Amino acid sequence: MSESRECCHKKKERSEKEYRDLLNRLSRVEGQIRGIKKMLEEDAYCTDILIQVSAANAALNSFNKVLLAEHIRTCVAEDIRNGKEDTIDELVVTLQKLMK
Repeated sequence: MSESRECCHKKKERSEKEYRDLLNRLSRVEGQIRGIKKMLEEDAYCTDILIQVSAANAALNSFNKVLLAEHIRTCVAEDIRNGKEDTIDELVVTLQKLMK
């Protein structure tokens, strides 16, 4: 991974640190999902599973917050500086989808 923070349409190079952070977050979520599957296979009590699902959802929401913040700081800010106003519309649509 290069240290470039430049964005282009539908693709983005991430710094090594950003890439590692996002990948680590997803790996933790993946582990949580495997744990939930094991709980189901082992006939765990419903509420225990529901609590773990809630924790996995929170971890995914946290991932989204970090990714969205970085997107706004880099891609959106760069596009606005370059006069690409349609990026704001794209951001609004993305936020509407995230808030369903």
